[in-house]
Amino acid sequence: MEILDLVGNTPLLSLERLTGPQPVKILAKAEFANPSGSVKDRAAKAMILDGFARGLIAPGTTLIDATSGNTGIAYSMIGAALGITVRVFLPANASRERKALIRAYGAAITETDPLESSDGAYEAARAEYASDPGRYFYPDQYNNPVNPRAHYETTAREILEQTGGAVTHFLCGMGTSGTFMGTSRRLKEADGRVKCVAVQPDSPLHGIEGTKHMASTIRPGIYDRSLIDSEILVSTDEAYAVARRVASSCGILCGVSSGGNVAAALKLSRALPRGSVIVTVLGDTGARYLTDGLLGW
Repeated sequence: MEILDLVGNTPLLSLERLTGPQPVKILAKAEFANPSGSVKDRAAKAMILDGFARGLIAPGTTLIDATSGNTGIAYSMIGAALGITVRVFLPANASRERKALIRAYGAAITETDPLESSDGAYEAARAEYASDPGRYFYPDQYNNPVNPRAHYETTAREILEQTGGAVTHFLCGMGTSGTFMGTSRRLKEADGRVKCVAVQPDSPLHGIEGTKHMASTIRPGIYDRSLIDSEILVSTDEAYAVARRVASSCGILCGVSSGGNVAAALKLSRALPRGSVIVTVLGDTGARYLTDGLLGW
């Protein structure tokens, strides 16, 4: 077995210790169980293997892409496992833990203007690739259809199997939007009654790392508005507070975007009929945010 064989097939966890017994069930995909610790392992693996299949990666090729952190960690892990040089473009205000993890796998970081957020990293990566395309493999996670396809083929299939097809609502935030788009598309194909709910930060100036406020940012090319049935807004304070509650009540140390997802699921659950089943995503581990004050330090 190789490290890439461990990507996917993550557990679906009950959050009943957080919610208490209630007529609506909230379940969460434990994506921090992936080998580099986040949901981004799925898309990174798929995009890199697609690059090999299309002859875009050769000896001496450097993988470059923009990231808010987790995809960069996933690229770095897979690059180390497959012998690929990796360089990621990352906002300078990304958490210390994320930068340390990328460097631990032997990858290089080019830090970009924190005021430009992930958009600045995206523009810098595009410019670098355009300067010497023969030198680089540029997956371009924001526009690569392999990103949502990875979730169509794996994440959604797992949710259908793990719930026995009982899922009624799928809910998560969006960065590249790959997890939401790919998972939603397949769930809707399996059962047209499934509702897919997008979680949005309540402000362009938010601190839910890895999540985009779509109205004020460069929209990814893979974003498909038609798959969104409704949206729920979550504040940064709510996301941090619920992440802390999930840790203290369930023993699950999840990240800030995960806290936002669960906060939105709690709001949604209050408006649903008895017997509804909400599935959301715990995208990464809270260990990546301790220096950002996740635990109130």
